Amino acid sequence: MINDEKIFAAKILIVDDNILNVEVLKKILTHAGFINITATTDPTQALNLYKDLQPDLVMLDLNMPHMDGFAVMIQLALLNPDDYLPILVLTAEEESMRFKALQSGAKDFLHKPYEHLDVLLKSRNIIEVRLLYNQARLQNASLEQQVRERIKEIQHTRLDVIQRLAIAAELRDAGTGKHIYRMSHYCQILALAAGLTKDQSELILATAPLHDIGKIAIPDTILLKPAALTPQEFETIKTHTTLGAQMLSGSNSVFLKMAESIALTHHEKWTGGGYPRGLKGEDIPLAGRICAVADVFDALSSARPYKKAWSFDEAMDEIKKLRGTHFDPRLVDAFVGATKEIKAVYAKNEL
Repeated sequence: MINDEKIFAAKILIVDDNILNVEVLKKILTHAGFINITATTDPTQALNLYKDLQPDLVMLDLNMPHMDGFAVMIQLALLNPDDYLPILVLTAEEESMRFKALQSGAKDFLHKPYEHLDVLLKSRNIIEVRLLYNQARLQNASLEQQVRERIKEIQHTRLDVIQRLAIAAELRDAGTGKHIYRMSHYCQILALAAGLTKDQSELILATAPLHDIGKIAIPDTILLKPAALTPQEFETIKTHTTLGAQMLSGSNSVFLKMAESIALTHHEKWTGGGYPRGLKGEDIPLAGRICAVADVFDALSSARPYKKAWSFDEAMDEIKKLRGTHFDPRLVDAFVGATKEIKAVYAKNEL
């Protein structure tokens, strides 16, 4: 609600080259109770004064030397095209000029010589609309911030659920959730090194943890077997890719679509021979190719029930050896180029 206190505290800017007209207006406004009045007889100062004051009413003469009122209105309109310009034109001109003023952004006009009641009523009307506009803008900004915070909260919750789901699968395999942290951060580093945008790399960071979600459906006797798998058992293990993709399929979510693609394709090989589809080269989705490098590197450098951990350098050398066969050569080059960042993640979360 806009009360009288707010109306009379409104900021008013008078722009008129005639000092007598300025004094008349100031006297009318001051006598009525307005307390924040600024005036200038130099129209070239109007723009800077508007920027500084952010007035709730601009009383603007049309016929001024050096810069007329129309030129001033153009400047103010360009300053913020979406703003509500609270302009009350001061004119003794004919009706066509007043109409042009309204077309140029003025909200109303005062005839010269001024009538006391006309000045107050029109000034108050424009001020009230301006204050309501500002109030609505602040409320909208507050609502937008609340929406942003809610969206952020939902995104965090979604990522938290993804992480917990991934950890549930990982705990059955390696007995630790650190693999998904390392592997997903390796993916992010590699994505950035390969030229993907920050948003794209963060999407891969968020969805890579679900690459092995299908292992939930693999029997422990196979998943945790400390010895070499039989050919039949290995075929069962391989189904975690299709099972994971099935678990994640059918959603319109960008996150789950990416996670589905990664789950399905992170065991494909650059020259073919991978699984489950035996895709080659760029037929393998980029996210799947990125995750393949990160997943193998972390698998090599981590202890498993069936193997000891390789050293960082040994694992990195193996990635280099598989360049152009198992892995996209461009991604291997990018991975090696980001050794410093990769090593920082490895060292922080070394098993």
